[in-house]
Parts: sequence; structure tokens; C-alpha cells
Amino acid sequence: MRFTLGLVGSPFGLKGFVKVKPFSGETGHFSRLKEVTLKQGEKEERREVAELLFQGNTLLVRFTGIDSPEAAGLLKGAEIIAGREYAAPLKDGEFYVEDLKGLEVVTGKGEILGHITNVVEGGGGNLAELKLLSGGTRFAPFRKEFFGDVDLEKGKIVLLEPWILE
Repeated sequence: MRFTLGLVGSPFGLKGFVKVKPFSGETGHFSRLKEVTLKQGEKEERREVAELLFQGNTLLVRFTGIDSPEAAGLLKGAEIIAGREYAAPLKDGEFYVEDLKGLEVVTGKGEILGHITNVVEGGGGNLAELKLLSGGTRFAPFRKEFFGDVDLEKGKIVLLEPWILE
């Protein structure tokens, strides 16, 4: 499984470095990267990580074959994609959105309501997008008050308060 780890920002310096905005807010997991896929629109290309620097809170990366600010500037906006093993480590109760997609949503009694198609950021927090068996799509706050047990092995998540879908 591939994960989008961050976004390439502006060039930095004269040697082809770019600033990187990690989506997790953490940078430690980047230090193991050797090769990534850079995606811009529909175009994808593999690039080796030539050098990685941490300057304060800023993560700087130089890719093989990129050795000038002009070349680095062409990468701005590219998504940095790598394998799951390079993703930021999770804490208890945290999940990757990719792991939640496709989970069957059930009531506490085991009644199947539908499945999660996405988790998006809303004004008050994350919202689970659910495709209902009865048809249509609904959003529910992805919070512990509404969602209980998450069983990734069985592919199920319990919706504690089904009324939220009405």
C-alpha cells in the first residue's frame, strides 16, 4: 500500500533542495527514505533521496538529478508517495484514513449500515463519509462518542449512535 507522506514546497538554497511539508506533522520517519514517487497531477516519477536535512522545524530534501533551484522549483506541489513502512508511526486509537476506507459500518447489534468511503476534515473535526446500504451518502463525526470498536482484521467499525445518519 502506498501512502502520501507530504508535499514538496519551495526550493531552498542553491543545491536543489526543496522544503517538504509532512502531512503527519512529524519528520522522523522521513530519515529512512531512500526512494519515493513524486506525483504531479497524473504524472508520476521515481526519485532517489540524495540528501535530507532538518533545519529547525523545516525538512529539506534533495532528490538525485535535481541540483539547482530552477530544477527544484519544477517539483513544487508534488506529492511524496512511499510504501506504508515509511509512514509516520501511529499512537493508540489512531488510524490511517486508507485503513478506514472500505470498513463495514455496523450497529452495536451487528446490523450492517454501509461502509466508509473516506474520512475528510470538517470544520469541527474529521468526518467519516458513509455509503449506506439503503442508498445515499451521509457524513458522521469521526469521534469516540459516535464510533466504537474498530476491527481492521474483520473490516468492521461500530457506529454507536446510528441516529446520527438520519
